[in-house]
Amino acid sequence: MARSLLMYYAIPGRGESWRKFYCRLLLPGEICFDIGAHVGNRTRAMANTGAAVIAVEPQARMVGVLKGLYGRRPTITILHKAVGARAGRATLLRSRKTPTVSTLSRDWAARVGATRGFAGVQWEDEEAVEVTTLDALIEAYGVPGFCKLDVEGFELEALKGLSQPIRNISFEYVPAAVETALGCVDRLLALEDYEFNLIQGERPVFASDHWLEADEIRERLSAIPREDRAGEVVARKRVNA
Repeated sequence: MARSLLMYYAIPGRGESWRKFYCRLLLPGEICFDIGAHVGNRTRAMANTGAAVIAVEPQARMVGVLKGLYGRRPTITILHKAVGARAGRATLLRSRKTPTVSTLSRDWAARVGATRGFAGVQWEDEEAVEVTTLDALIEAYGVPGFCKLDVEGFELEALKGLSQPIRNISFEYVPAAVETALGCVDRLLALEDYEFNLIQGERPVFASDHWLEADEIRERLSAIPREDRAGEVVARKRVNA
């Protein structure tokens, strides 16, 4: 837990950089979803834009941290849930040493666990979690202007529980399991005409100086070395759509 807090909060200026980045995607007072909120560094950045944040996190320990840090902020709602294709219950595979890679996807854990970047990672614990859907969150809280999905290989399953477009949405890509990200691109395009960009690592800067077409983002994702670090795909509804 201490490692996670240091990783996401100790670098000077990172929180402000993310706040400025999210200001480009959110209008004042909008709702946004932080799906896979972890220790809440992105939740804080979103809330500091003036947005109302719905922070969703399946790990009980992380929820405790979120409530300790942000439980009294009226613009932040913290939910102890996972997000998937349908509501119900599921088993979360937890990593004690690296809780950031705890996942609902056994297939994803098997694929990335065989790569050098995940050497030494073990998923030795299990936790039963409640699962909701993006559609259910929208019904309860409204359509967000932005949604961040960082759920360790379960992003496509989460998008299967969404039946309407969100103006801006991001999802994590892991090069060792890039097929999941490519599936997310296809799923979003089934809902709306989107254009795309990339964030590499934890630096809130777009990798491309222009928004990319679907074929371009697929090509870029497929070209990333499988041992490279993770990042995010950002999708936005086409401006003239």
